Amino acid sequence: MGNTKEIGERSEGQILARLLLAGKVVLQPFGDNQRYDLVIDEGGTFIRIQCKTGRVRNGVIIFKTCSNHYHRGSKWKDYRDQADLFGVFVPELNKVYLVPVKDMSAQGAHLRLEPPKNGQVKGIHLASKYEFPPV
Repeated sequence: MGNTKEIGERSEGQILARLLLAGKVVLQPFGDNQRYDLVIDEGGTFIRIQCKTGRVRNGVIIFKTCSNHYHRGSKWKDYRDQADLFGVFVPELNKVYLVPVKDMSAQGAHLRLEPPKNGQVKGIHLASKYEFPPV
């Protein structure tokens, strides 16, 4: 399995590989002190991506949308205004999802693999909407 840094690096590598295979121009910031891990250059427009590892629990992909800042005197810090997309690699599915930061809660994200049986649509985020490359 590995420690959290190794897990994160594997996820970032998978996301990077999928972007490159899709023909995207990808930039990487020097060091690991930025609030994003990758940047897509879309003809002069830059899209910042924060890479995350997703886990499947009860038919839902879950991932954190904030980072731990206890070492800097605060608890958690979200990525609003500091990244544009979450790039989420889900090892159990071997899939990547590109999820706009603005679409998710500041505390955590849930992407459903199947629509709810009760027909609920409000507040539901289907994973298929964010799959990359699109199916």
